[in-house]
Amino acid sequence: MSMAAAAKSSFLLDVKPWGDETDMDKLEEAVRNVNMEGLTWARLAPVEYGVKKLQIMVTVVNDLVSVHGLIEDHLCAAPMDEYVQSCDVSFNPIYVAGNFSSHAAGGGGED
Repeated sequence: MSMAAAAKSSFLLDVKPWGDETDMDKLEEAVRNVNMEGLTWARLAPVEYGVKKLQIMVTVVNDLVSVHGLIEDHLCAAPMDEYVQSCDVSFNPIYVAGNFSSHAAGGGGED
């Protein structure tokens, strides 16, 4: 019996603190402590130009984790809102066998 692979999305999450006084180590710890089925925290992305924010790669199983829910219900809600001012997302879909877009398969297409 074969099982279909779960559709996943990977995205870069920019977590912006309230200010320069925010303890970024505590912010990262609080973010990584959010646990949901289908949610995987990955590596931290480097931040340049002295910008103070947490950039972290996230992978979610689309049927289990709503990105909007993750941000609104977990990252920007109490008690996390003590550290987090806002979150921005940049998406990178993960393609599974038999589920390639024309871009991923080299077929071109319009943006």
